[in-house]
Amino acid sequence: MKKTYKIDVDCANCANLMEQAAKKTAGVKDASVSFMTLKMNVEFEEGADEKRVMKDVLKACRKVEPDCDIEL
Repeated sequence: MKKTYKIDVDCANCANLMEQAAKKTAGVKDASVSFMTLKMNVEFEEGADEKRVMKDVLKACRKVEPDCDIEL
């Protein structure tokens, strides 16, 4: 399953680092972050709990940029 989330990120480099962090999160098959559109596309692994996975993605992204936000 794929889903798109609105994100708040300050720069293109941070968006790239957030994308890498999201891709490493358990339950995420693939992810992409667009600084231009302020959107994150996430493809979940089969059977993954979307809400739990996105909470983990948000934690990982906040390690990169502490004030980032993802509208869950």
